[in-house]
Amino acid sequence: MCAFANDINNWGGGYIIVGIDGQDGRPLLPPVGLNPNQLHRIQGELTQLGHRMEPLYMPVIQPYLFQGRHILVLYCPAGDVRPYSAPESLGGGRQSRFHYIRSGSRSLRAQGENLRHLQELGARIPFDDRVHPVATLKDLDLGLIRSFLGELKSELFEESIAMPFSELCRLMNIARGPDEFLRPVNVGLLFFSREPDRFFSRAWIEVVLRKDEAGKDFSERYFKGPVHVQLRDALSFIRSSIIEEHVRKLPDKAEADRFFNYPYVAVEEALANAVYHKSYELGKPVEVQIWSDKIEILSFPGPVPPVTSTVLALNRRIVARDYRNRREGYGNSNHKSSHEKQWFARACF
Repeated sequence: MCAFANDINNWGGGYIIVGIDGQDGRPLLPPVGLNPNQLHRIQGELTQLGHRMEPLYMPVIQPYLFQGRHILVLYCPAGDVRPYSAPESLGGGRQSRFHYIRSGSRSLRAQGENLRHLQELGARIPFDDRVHPVATLKDLDLGLIRSFLGELKSELFEESIAMPFSELCRLMNIARGPDEFLRPVNVGLLFFSREPDRFFSRAWIEVVLRKDEAGKDFSERYFKGPVHVQLRDALSFIRSSIIEEHVRKLPDKAEADRFFNYPYVAVEEALANAVYHKSYELGKPVEVQIWSDKIEILSFPGPVPPVTSTVLALNRRIVARDYRNRREGYGNSNHKSSHEKQWFARACF
């Protein structure tokens, strides 16, 4: 399972068949088969094995009746969080862990150049573009998808009425894999699941209103749901409840001075970027701390390398080309709706 998950040759993983004997690399038919009473127990044991791998890995397990005998077929697709490691044996206690790969018909420990190549494969896939190991297409909401397509005036909006749901997800690139293991990618769950925090711990925006310097008197608002809805609702709350226009009349001028306590455009830009660059692998929400004289926006784990606090302090202009979530980027410059719609317009296309 570990070797197929690492898929160093990008073949798409592999299959393991339980219940058919083999000799010299060839199956012996008719199959030995499995006792039907064993199927449930074996599937449970396979799930436990998946939990012993790091990161967690779950193959697709399907029982079949083949030539009158019961067998189990495991489809082990290439994992998106490579490299995977597994214990040296199935024994208990602390054991050495190794990364395994396939070489021909054998599973071997990855070493030297193969190990470096395996690590490079995992580093190329941003978190939001990885396939989720547990979620299924049932966790994606067609209503949210069609609403999104309607806002963008996409041609897929009309086509999605008669299109198979799996095909729609493939066209939007929010699900990947073969037909027998089509799974949502993380960005699809972030945008089109009613409760993304079921899959990504504390994936929401917290707005905290601080009423004293000691931090004892405060109130909180939680904005949950799809990430673009979170952003829109949080910005709407800040605009209506926090940002105020002040009017100051001057004795020597007919016109009064008008100004705001906070510039909304700056808050909008900062919060959109906080959501864009947050690591959804960490169980920490985006935090907006609102004080009487300042607004602090916290997004973990902080700036994307090579940007550091020193760089921020010494440079007036900063150029960084790495993206923590490449598919949550801004919309193209031709999109002329609100800023928050620009933010999520190209998330899936």
